[in-house]
Amino acid sequence: MLGDSARMCRIVLLLSFLLAAAPAWPGAWLREKGSAFTATSVTAFKDPDGTYDYKTGLYAEFGYRPKLTIGLDIEENRDLYGHALLFARFPVAEFDKWGRFAAELGAGAHHRYRDAWAMYKLTLSYGKGFRTGWGNSWVAIDTALEYRTHDVLLRKIDVTAGLSGDRLLNPLIQIETAFAPDHSLYWRARPSVMIRTKNSSTTWVLGVERNNTQNDTGLKLAIWNEF
Repeated sequence: MLGDSARMCRIVLLLSFLLAAAPAWPGAWLREKGSAFTATSVTAFKDPDGTYDYKTGLYAEFGYRPKLTIGLDIEENRDLYGHALLFARFPVAEFDKWGRFAAELGAGAHHRYRDAWAMYKLTLSYGKGFRTGWGNSWVAIDTALEYRTHDVLLRKIDVTAGLSGDRLLNPLIQIETAFAPDHSLYWRARPSVMIRTKNSSTTWVLGVERNNTQNDTGLKLAIWNEF
């Protein structure tokens, strides 16, 4: 009985590492003043017993000033564990065709079952846009330190790349990693397709997810909106 309980706590802990706040879009770019972006998502995995494990997400950011973007990141896994994080992003350096850097400060709370504690996050992001034979493309690298009180200090590196050509379908790939002392490296990979009609402010994102805590491949659906 104690072994099963310890094993369950370990699974919850590993999953919470992978569910740490991580935007699904390049963090080195800021929103124009007065513009906004929102994203809602759901990801589902089929468990061995035939039931489904799922998580939901809500992300929003707003161009508060020309050099300041503020936002909210919420993620929840079946009401068992999750987080809510407020953040502020500001530019650090601009290198024209060589890319740009931005920093992000975040503070909020994470919970496991009915217990909740504070969390803090510091992120340094690099982003670069460029042209390819398939149209405009971009790549973003986010490095972060995330401290969850009553838990661990996470070190994270996430890579996101995609195309933004003037077409109905564009590919997107995300690779997210998290490392904590005395634990192995945890990862998840999510190839997706972005679906957007011409002149629309809404993008549908359909993808699959693999991570090293589950044997099944998950399915993710997201809706992005720009205002």
